[in-house]
Amino acid sequence: MRKEVYEPFFKDKKITVMGLGILGRGLRVTAFLAECGANVTVTDLKSREALKSSINALKKYKINYVLGKHELKDFESVDLVIKAAGVPLDSKFIKHARSKSVPIAMDASLFAKLVQDIEPRITLIGITGTRGKSMTTAIAYHVLKTNEKSLGGKVFLGGNMREKATLPLIKKVRPGDFVVLELDSWQLQGFGNEQISPHISVFTNLMSDHMNYYKGSLKKYLSDKTNIYRFQTPKDFLITNKNLLKTSPHKPKGKVILPNITEVQSIPMRILGSHNLQNTSYAYGVARILGLKDNIIRQALKTFPGLEGRLQILGKKRGIEIINDNNSTTPEATIAGIEAVYEKCKNIVLICGGSDKGLDLSGLANTIKKFCYKTILLKGTGTEYLKNKLDSNFKEVGSLKEALKKAFGFSNKNVVILFSPGFASFGLFANEYERNDEFIRIIKRL
Repeated sequence: MRKEVYEPFFKDKKITVMGLGILGRGLRVTAFLAECGANVTVTDLKSREALKSSINALKKYKINYVLGKHELKDFESVDLVIKAAGVPLDSKFIKHARSKSVPIAMDASLFAKLVQDIEPRITLIGITGTRGKSMTTAIAYHVLKTNEKSLGGKVFLGGNMREKATLPLIKKVRPGDFVVLELDSWQLQGFGNEQISPHISVFTNLMSDHMNYYKGSLKKYLSDKTNIYRFQTPKDFLITNKNLLKTSPHKPKGKVILPNITEVQSIPMRILGSHNLQNTSYAYGVARILGLKDNIIRQALKTFPGLEGRLQILGKKRGIEIINDNNSTTPEATIAGIEAVYEKCKNIVLICGGSDKGLDLSGLANTIKKFCYKTILLKGTGTEYLKNKLDSNFKEVGSLKEALKKAFGFSNKNVVILFSPGFASFGLFANEYERNDEFIRIIKRL
């Protein structure tokens, strides 16, 4: 969009950014707001030292920082509060802002709101689900990006992407363009606040996740997730499955499409696992809605390279294949990873473990006992619960380096080493991206 179109929404406005972080999203949103001439206050519970890299990247902008704490005064007498994903549902600061009639927004939903209000000719595609949203997003983006000429517009990627912010995309998008958004339940809170949904929505599945955040309420988790389609119109589309339609508290208003796995079964792809056939079928549905021909879609799917951290084959050492499934942060995701790898190799040395999310571990424990030749556990609060459900056929370690050393000690040429944590990363790592990078660094040294 032209600067003179979007800049007036932010110029000279007092805006509080709640959560700067170190992953890049808060940093890029803050920089964008400052470039638009907003008076920005950044508040974060982390210390200045912990946020040093982000603050240094923003040093050319005039920004007021309140660090190591939040203050109520920064949530009143302002024009807008932009909150980061993961801000507690019962945050007293957000409640205070609402009591003062201060609008609350989030990165991806604010972008979507501006697009729908200013330039509805930009097509928004939103993808969510407990499992499969990252892979489905990556596949859909690849198919559409490969076929920009046929679509007649550029294709952009946003939402829950590493080191990316969605709001600054407002500078790049033009009428006729397409934006594919991976949306987690936290980001979809923002869509609920704005009462908007994407034109094409994909809801892959619903399982128990983030119960530590939602305080054990699957109902609240589902409520956030259903914002993906809750505010659609009859002109919009929802791609999902029958099970979700049965459990959803909201009847879809758009056209419902139930994808067919048989359409993609014969396509030779580079990704593992029968569960990825479902993800591929969802992406196929998106491309078909946008008018791409079947032969074009199938050709693009053949060239999809896979996704980092999702059953990513890193190579072999001494004939032993190493697979990085770092982004599996729930028991169900790790179960799917184990079953996918077991289809090609019956001897799995599993590296898993991490911090507790309040999820049921029985299924994961049973799958490990059934399919894994050896198991190496990384220390963490979730690992403590898992250990109680496993037999004695595991080793516990304090680092990824030690885990890989033991894994190679167990292995021979007929073994696959699968790194699929099944838990959040906190404790040994600051976040899942740091965990991913550390794993890849160790493998590269090998």
